[in-house]
Amino acid sequence: MFDFVRKHTRVMQGLLVLLIVPSFVLVGVQSYSKFMDDDGIVAKVAGKDITQTEWDQAHRRMVERVRSQQPDVDPSTFDKPEFKKQVLESLVREYVLSVAARDLNLRAADARLVRMFATDQQYAFLRNPDGSLNKELLQAQGMTAAQFAERLRLDMSVNQVLGGVAGTGLTSTVSNREAVEALFQVREVQWMKFEPKNYVAQLNPTVDQLKAFYNSPANTKDFMVPEKADVEYVVLDLDVLKKGVSVPEEELRRSYQENITRYTQPEERRASHILIKAEKSAPAAQKQAAQAKAEQLLAQLKKDPAQFAELAKKNSDDPGSAVNGGDLDFFGRGAMAKPFEDAAFSLKQGDISGVVETDYGYHIITVTGLRGGQPQPFEAVRAQIEDDARKQLAQRQYAEAAESFTNKVYEQPDSLKPVADDLKLTVQKAADVLRSPGTKDQGLLGNARLLEALFDASNRAKNRNTEAIEVGPNKLVSARIVKYTPASKPPFEQMQTQVRERWIAAESVKAARQDADQKMAMWKQAPDKAQLPAPVQMSRRLVFSQPPAVLDAALRVPEKQLPAWVVVDIGHEGSALLKVNKVLPLQITPQEVQETEAQFAGYWGKAEADAYFNSLKKKYKVEYLNDGKKLMEESAKPGEAQKTASAL
Repeated sequence: MFDFVRKHTRVMQGLLVLLIVPSFVLVGVQSYSKFMDDDGIVAKVAGKDITQTEWDQAHRRMVERVRSQQPDVDPSTFDKPEFKKQVLESLVREYVLSVAARDLNLRAADARLVRMFATDQQYAFLRNPDGSLNKELLQAQGMTAAQFAERLRLDMSVNQVLGGVAGTGLTSTVSNREAVEALFQVREVQWMKFEPKNYVAQLNPTVDQLKAFYNSPANTKDFMVPEKADVEYVVLDLDVLKKGVSVPEEELRRSYQENITRYTQPEERRASHILIKAEKSAPAAQKQAAQAKAEQLLAQLKKDPAQFAELAKKNSDDPGSAVNGGDLDFFGRGAMAKPFEDAAFSLKQGDISGVVETDYGYHIITVTGLRGGQPQPFEAVRAQIEDDARKQLAQRQYAEAAESFTNKVYEQPDSLKPVADDLKLTVQKAADVLRSPGTKDQGLLGNARLLEALFDASNRAKNRNTEAIEVGPNKLVSARIVKYTPASKPPFEQMQTQVRERWIAAESVKAARQDADQKMAMWKQAPDKAQLPAPVQMSRRLVFSQPPAVLDAALRVPEKQLPAWVVVDIGHEGSALLKVNKVLPLQITPQEVQETEAQFAGYWGKAEADAYFNSLKKKYKVEYLNDGKKLMEESAKPGEAQKTASAL
């Protein structure tokens, strides 16, 4: 049989084609095409595809941006669904606004691009000292000047789509007034707190009551001893690699010579000047007169240089330095106008310049002091050079070491010793590591992603190494459980003291609420017998000592129902009884009204811009597919929306 197959290969290929083609037809060409078309697509906007690759790239960019702003951020944050959703939604937003900008024919002019680049601080790091574009820095980011210009143009055009809506938030006088009153309204309130501690003495639980409390399913989690483990772990980071790196002395000296400017204190000059003011836009006659005066003063100084300070006090138009005889103290390059700087740094100490023209007028300059410009000796900076060199060498080794680390903890999952021996790492130990550390500081072992892998059922059961997990920039960790202790509920007898404390804490809160309710019922019937403190004023614009829940409750009572009584739950602090008497006359300055209305208009504009964006999403038929659809559906589940919102 097998000989027949080998000798008649072409015949068998034909038979396979006859078998496969009908099956393919039965499945459907359309279904196959659809599968090929949509595979790897996570969203569509106006018929344009957003691919998984684009999403991954946007995710990497977002990770880099967050890490640059928050170097200590937990790397596990980047793997959470809410973070990925944020990235996808920002990508969809960019697509929607780009299409809208195209349809609205919004395209920023070149002059506006130049002006924005020159003035916007977010682009300052890309500007050379002369204001031109730093092309080398752009190239390091994989972008040409033309690509940057188009990106900038797109950003400006996209901002125009919503900017026209967000920047024109218009509200009615009635709405503004309601918003102002909500913030500035003042109410007269009498209130008192019913604190749980005042009811503790009357509480004396029986053993049966404590057991019932202990065994209640609602309280089970309060008495559980959390799962924990004794752990071994190894860490690979730059500090570890640096310890194994040595740099020859000749290399250090060569680095010193090649980078001598790094170890040289910048040259600074101390100068005094006399300024005869004549701005760039001044009439020619005024400038000529100013120059002539400066030339006259220069002639006097040539005869008697010692009178420089006196002439500066009498004649200089620079009020900041004139009182000090023209003294400007020490300054480095870049601190003064270019013609002034060139003249000052070309003079020897004690020399007096000619008349120097800048945009401010005409200057006469004398240099009174010199410092800097000399390199520090090699011995003074040797430790710094060595540390930098070792860090660079460690950085070069890190990628290779990280790959070896990752492979070894996976290939030899029963022990961390092989990877430690191979890379000269130390196997460290930690006892009582909690799966949910809460406020306990577990250092690297507090990383959520690492703990999830460490306590994973399969790893835990077989005491296997976790995968190599990044817990910080250039920092990998692998860990394994040596001894595992599952979560457990101790016997009642061991916990009786804690149970009694929790029972009393819970019952004292209930007793405080019960007393507050009883007092409210009694005092509502007989207001003259009420024993409330003197009234106070409450408003959202002022800071008071009362809990936020008390203030909120006092201001939420409808004005038509005043005076009104309210009992407020304030958590472990007990309960509060309020009597809201009346609304006091509104006291607000015209300036406060104006500022509040402007702020309210801004909020209104943002709300309108959000609504407009949502309408654009519908117009351009935003659709989520594959992994994008799964993520959006998961976040839409009950309870997930609030979780996502709080995470972002």
